Amino acid sequence: MKIAAILKFSALDYPGKLSAVVFCQGCPLRCVYCHNQDFLDSSLSGNVSREEFLSFLKTRVGLLEAIVFSGGEPLLQPNLREAIESVKELGYAVGIHTSGVIPNALKVILPTLDWVGLDIKTCFESYKDITNVADSGKLVAESLSIILASWVNYEIRTTYDSRNITDADLISIAQSLGERGVRRWIIQECIIRDDTRLTHLPLPSQDILSKIATYVNVELRRS
Repeated sequence: MKIAAILKFSALDYPGKLSAVVFCQGCPLRCVYCHNQDFLDSSLSGNVSREEFLSFLKTRVGLLEAIVFSGGEPLLQPNLREAIESVKELGYAVGIHTSGVIPNALKVILPTLDWVGLDIKTCFESYKDITNVADSGKLVAESLSIILASWVNYEIRTTYDSRNITDADLISIAQSLGERGVRRWIIQECIIRDDTRLTHLPLPSQDILSKIATYVNVELRRS
């Protein structure tokens, strides 16, 4: 398993639990607002060994409640199931953050998970505009259906890049989620990073939020 980095403490990445976040190396997408670009190249080896990872987990038993595999895209990792089993043996709950573009891998790994955070980038028919990968929207729609048909706890969220996602897109996403049975949707603040500063893009207007609320309960999340 290629581990790029570990965030040793987070109160935000697993709802209701104190967690650590494991950033896996490699992602099939090239999203226009990606803030983890160092983790994209799947040909790179990880910066954290399996031994270092397990040693860290053992030192946090009783202090942390959950471990979240993120990325990059954790479902690219061939040994993800083995890593999850190692984490669970130590008593942790396990979640993943996923883009949803590998639905077959998600279906296999889902029974081992306690929680899934699924990123919805934009309305499914416009996915390539954000991810630069053709037909990625169809794959994510399939992953959403898999999650909704399972018992696993989940969170559906969208990073709102106001440069590339329109008000009409937001309403379309809300309607699609509502029709599929999603009851709660997180809209996350988008932060653009460059060499000198962080730029916080605006969140949706109250008028748009009111329209979204006719389809799905919406919650704003600032970074």
